Amino acid sequence: MEIRQLKAFLAIAEAKTFTAGARRVNVTQAAISMQIRQLEDEVGLQLFTRTPRRVILTEAGEYLLERARKILREHDSALAEIAEVAGAEYGRLRIGSASGTFAMHQLPVILQKLKVKFPHSELTVTSGTSERLVDKMMHGELDTAFVSLPVDNANITTESIFSDEIVAIAHPDHPLAREKYISAATLAGESLILGERGGNTRRMIDEFFAAANVRPNITMELSRQEAINLMVENNLGVGMAGAKSVAREKRDGKLITWLIEGAEIKWELGLARLRGGHFSPIGKEFVRLCKESFVEREKELRAKR
Repeated sequence: MEIRQLKAFLAIAEAKTFTAGARRVNVTQAAISMQIRQLEDEVGLQLFTRTPRRVILTEAGEYLLERARKILREHDSALAEIAEVAGAEYGRLRIGSASGTFAMHQLPVILQKLKVKFPHSELTVTSGTSERLVDKMMHGELDTAFVSLPVDNANITTESIFSDEIVAIAHPDHPLAREKYISAATLAGESLILGERGGNTRRMIDEFFAAANVRPNITMELSRQEAINLMVENNLGVGMAGAKSVAREKRDGKLITWLIEGAEIKWELGLARLRGGHFSPIGKEFVRLCKESFVEREKELRAKR
């Protein structure tokens, strides 16, 4: 088996067609079809069942799929380790972020510092939900990612770097603005503006309402916390956010917050990577810079209260 054949096999298995798979690995459809024929000849079994609209993995293909992913991860790790011989200023780091706030305010500074130490490094950043980013790591497309914890995947190791308590947020003109607490039933009856499904925080919020046996009135689902906050600041509904993250808006009189009766929803941000994968010098430096950044972030948030 050749690496290019395994890459072709994996691309087709994930894209579901030979045409889309060929685009992923940047070859022609004829070339990728030949690579798969050669691979099937070598293993002595058919790997795909061809249908008019898509391809389906055969039993042999399903057995090969996880093996191929593991082989390609080991291949990438070997190349990364060898590349280190070229010098500390080189390296590749593919970063994912499920936190728009972090990506906007802290990540640019961290990457600038990383470029100073690794001037010839290759840095890429991808956004998405925690679930999607974990999937990308499992497929060898990311080296590390900022995700909401916990991550329910034995192949992923995580390290917590920031936590916050989820509170309800509303416009200062809300009739209940002077209250300190809000019940699950009252909160569920508001026009709720929540984060999109697929993240751990939204999952925990949904589980809270389900446990309270109430159906929330969700009017908006947005991908960024900043967008949720702005909608609430404009009195378009009630949202939920980390208490620390909205401390400035609360202090400036743009928002009020309520503690939620019976809820202990903690938002926890962590750095995730493949368990047992190669931990490169640039990766280790990135983790150090992130921890340093969040220590400073905590100091800033405490000063704003």
